[in-house]
Amino acid sequence: MGVTGKRTPRTPDSALADTVLERLIAAYLPAADPERAGAIRAYMKDIAPFLGLTAPIRRALDRTVVEGLPLPDEADCTAIALRCWDLPEREYRYFAVDYLRRHVRRCSSGFLPVVRRLVTTEPWWDTVDLLAAHVVGPLVTADPKLTAVMDEWIADDDLWLARTALLHQLRYKERTDTERLFGYCLRQSGHPDFFIRKAVGWCLREYAKTDPEAVRAFVAEHRERLAPLSVREALKNIGD
Repeated sequence: MGVTGKRTPRTPDSALADTVLERLIAAYLPAADPERAGAIRAYMKDIAPFLGLTAPIRRALDRTVVEGLPLPDEADCTAIALRCWDLPEREYRYFAVDYLRRHVRRCSSGFLPVVRRLVTTEPWWDTVDLLAAHVVGPLVTADPKLTAVMDEWIADDDLWLARTALLHQLRYKERTDTERLFGYCLRQSGHPDFFIRKAVGWCLREYAKTDPEAVRAFVAEHRERLAPLSVREALKNIGD
């Protein structure tokens, strides 16, 4: 399987994943709040069921889940992420995203097909954006050959893969490949979906913290091609 990851990754056997999932379910279920869960589900456009855990409660529980456990290898990360994604409630996916953020440096470029599966399975901004900036970004930094995959994703019909490609450099700052950043923004400048137009503006706005003049010049040159939303987001903190 290539790093584009178009085939479904297999969930490997993992004793660590067995322990993590057992602890995770045992910690989360007693803390569930059905009333809050309904409100969160409505706010999140009914993307998935929720347990109703607030972020502070969930993170406190997460610390108990991983306490005393060994560091994972790539197979453990794969198993934990895919098994969390198989559970219906969204909070299990939040655990997996946070876990991958902490341990992404233990994963190779071969982990990208797993991330593709996570990005394209019941996708929404709550998981996709963190995976893009904190998992895909570091993977591409560690193996620059993966930029070729980002070049594929930016042109993909799946808007969440395209959004991931746009946002994967979000934390790069001075290391940003500006040719690729600006090229991706132009590649998707006419996209009809809000989430892509917003992402174009967001990644430009973030890079403007590093090089405001470059972003201002880019927007000035291509304002007619960029969506008004993208322009407003890009210039939000630097002006025209």
